[in-house]
Amino acid sequence: MENHLRNFQTFLIEHKKLSDNTVESYERDLKFFKNFLFEKNIQSFENVSYADLLSYINRLKAQGKANATLSRNITSIRNFYGFLHNNGYITHNPALELDAPRSERKMPAVLSLQEVERLISSPDSKTAIGKRDKAMIELLYATGIRVSELVALNLSDINTTMGYIRCRSGSKARVIPLGNMASKAVELYLEDGRGHLVNEDEEALFVNYSGNRISRQGFWKVIKRYSEAAGIEKSITPHTLRHSFALHLVQNGADLKAVQEMLGHSDLSTTQMYLEMSNVKIKEIYEKTHPRA
Repeated sequence: MENHLRNFQTFLIEHKKLSDNTVESYERDLKFFKNFLFEKNIQSFENVSYADLLSYINRLKAQGKANATLSRNITSIRNFYGFLHNNGYITHNPALELDAPRSERKMPAVLSLQEVERLISSPDSKTAIGKRDKAMIELLYATGIRVSELVALNLSDINTTMGYIRCRSGSKARVIPLGNMASKAVELYLEDGRGHLVNEDEEALFVNYSGNRISRQGFWKVIKRYSEAAGIEKSITPHTLRHSFALHLVQNGADLKAVQEMLGHSDLSTTQMYLEMSNVKIKEIYEKTHPRA
């Protein structure tokens, strides 16, 4: 069983070119599934029946798992068994008829333009840490990259003169335009901020108090601190800036395909969510302002 799981992991990384986070999700889902099979004394994926799969999904439901979690687990199992069957590791695929539950997609929290301005204005640009924090927030909002991509940036990945950054997600890389305000914030941090913090030979663009690459958790604390300082009452996460970046682009007429490429979405239907959010906002404005609405 472990060999099958390792082969599937290799397939996801080398052939599907999935991001590290996605591969980790598959691994986590299949680990719990394998443990369930061991509990039922099933020692081979070949011996799993459709009834066994339903039993596992029902257990997840009994544990109170959300529809989104159930859907993700079912997708992991279906793709895994498709891989096993297509490569001749098993003779039949019990997951063919396994359907994911319908889940209503929740619209993510986003910031208004005014809230973004307040958040960006919160760091004290007179200090090295303040310059770093302002540059990170500006960069995240200007490009819409993921937090994992932000903290993975190296000095060689950014060109403020040409106005672009190169970011990586797993084995994929993309180039994203960098706005004037974000370029200036990064330049200020590089000129009179990073040098006060960094350890020798550190290639990371953004570093922590110890001079090493800042972590995702470290940046989450940064966002939490400044959102409170800015008086933002919404419960936001670093990903909120990514959603805000995309929605504000769409609201101002950006082409959906271009937004998809900047976000690094493999499927345009994922990006379509921001068009739906924009339409909801327009409808709300209409209902509040039109005299006969």
